[in-house]
Amino acid sequence: MENNEKIKIKLPSVVPVKLLAEELKVSPIEIIKKLMASGVLATINESIDYDTAAIIADEFNFEAEIEQENRVEDKDFVLEKKTMKDRPPVVTVMGHVDHGKTKLLDAIRSTHIIETESGGITQHIGAYQTKIEIKEKEKKREKIITFLDTPGHEAFSKMRAHGANITDLVILVVAADEGVKPQTVEAISHAKAAKVPIIVAINKMDKPEADPDRVKRDLSQFNLIPEEWGGKTPMVPVSAKTGKNINELLETVVLAADLEELKASQDVPAAGMVIESKIQPGKGAVATVIVKEGIFKAGDVFLFDNEFSKIRFMEDWTGKRIKEAKPSDPILIAGFKKTPKVGSIIRVVKDEKTAKEVSQRLQKESSIRTITKSSGLAELSQEAKEGKIKELNIIIRADVKGSLEAIKGSLEDISGEGVKLNIGSEGIGAVTESDINLALASHGAVIAFRVPTPPQILKLADINKVKISKYEIIYELIDDVTAALEGLLEPEIIETVIGKFEVIKVFHREKDKGIVGGKVISGKITPGTKIRVHREAELIGEIKTESVQSGKEKVNEVTKGFECGVSYIGDIKIKIKDIFEFILVEEKVRTLKKKG
Repeated sequence: MENNEKIKIKLPSVVPVKLLAEELKVSPIEIIKKLMASGVLATINESIDYDTAAIIADEFNFEAEIEQENRVEDKDFVLEKKTMKDRPPVVTVMGHVDHGKTKLLDAIRSTHIIETESGGITQHIGAYQTKIEIKEKEKKREKIITFLDTPGHEAFSKMRAHGANITDLVILVVAADEGVKPQTVEAISHAKAAKVPIIVAINKMDKPEADPDRVKRDLSQFNLIPEEWGGKTPMVPVSAKTGKNINELLETVVLAADLEELKASQDVPAAGMVIESKIQPGKGAVATVIVKEGIFKAGDVFLFDNEFSKIRFMEDWTGKRIKEAKPSDPILIAGFKKTPKVGSIIRVVKDEKTAKEVSQRLQKESSIRTITKSSGLAELSQEAKEGKIKELNIIIRADVKGSLEAIKGSLEDISGEGVKLNIGSEGIGAVTESDINLALASHGAVIAFRVPTPPQILKLADINKVKISKYEIIYELIDDVTAALEGLLEPEIIETVIGKFEVIKVFHREKDKGIVGGKVISGKITPGTKIRVHREAELIGEIKTESVQSGKEKVNEVTKGFECGVSYIGDIKIKIKDIFEFILVEEKVRTLKKKG
């Protein structure tokens, strides 16, 4: 009689394909075939996440359990109690260039600086705090606000794209004499994707041509309806130049923060987010950190970017040395072994022994490249079908305003079974870095209608596993989005040869990457593309372009007849006279047929 009982195995959170094959007692080829059928491309030397490995194991009649690894646990930390206390709001100011964002921050800073023993600002760390008095009946209460003046919407989106979300509120600055501009729209998109409340500061009210009602009308098109019109968005007319209504704006921030009921625990292991980092003479690698929870103290041992360090000293935003920092405080930390990445989380552990053990494990894990599934219209369609998403987020780029309006008008009335369509961002012209970051942060898809995608943006999209769906015909776009909502799409991959390159010299080679020099013999070559390698008319394999260099500069393309260097990723042993065929890979989603 056949035994259907599954064999139990334990797997780590990151599973090398070779290890999975050994555990399941099958050939690696069998594993790779199963992965391909699931839409995951991985070689024997690559790794997959635990969830994917568990599904594959199940198909071979094995039941997977996750190994208990040496992760950072409560016992590694200093304290155990978790008492929540009120904390100051963290506010980011965003808006179109020249609309007065910097002047507004300067106006707030100059009129509401927290008094310190040092008597003012001695250095700038990308964040600061203000104190405001709120009158409530016959009483007054003081409220502190933390402002980030480093991130514009690009930095804001980059931090969010990597899973970081430090901002509690956004002040959107819109000039009263100009109204909504392209960067205003982008800022709105990023704030909405982050699900962060927006307060509008209608600036430049001192100008004769100021028209706040026009600004309100413009913003209402983006579902930002002023409170006096029955909406929920506070809009405060201000003048950064004269200081008009700065107090009222800050009071509005405090009231909005009160509604959010912002709290953090102070008796848990301290954690914070890096918003800026640099090498500073006399201090070494330092970082501006916003405290998320717990209390940082001088001498604490902490983890960051798979490394560990010890706090040499801390400074507040005025440059004064401090012994401890609480939630929402902006601080400068010195003691890093190297500059941390923007958006990194740093977390205190109980001692150096624990920090070293966890750091070594994390470094080992990060040396194994994990294969993740791509995000695009077809993938989101599959998730809609499986009931994993309730909202389909799309970012639209169109050639002209007429096309954009036609697309939006056609999409307004469509919906799927239990899945809502949300246009996270829209714009005219080529796909941008901001679009990729927003798609990554909101788990959305980028749709490009009759617009190009620059090579560097294609590379960024590829690195972040964001697929760009291109269209030339509106009804095809509409049909595909409709089908995506219903979970019916399958991708069609289109590969186009854009150029050929002959290898003249091999400069550098490692196991899985290298640098070669050569000449473009047809078309053009660009970074971020796939390469088919031919030797004496025989295809020997595929690699990937990392960068293209002309002289000492990295460039976006090199055309026929010119020599250049190519940095590639792949484990093929390249030889002189090999021919590189540069392939542009695009996804076109087409399964529905137009009726009629």
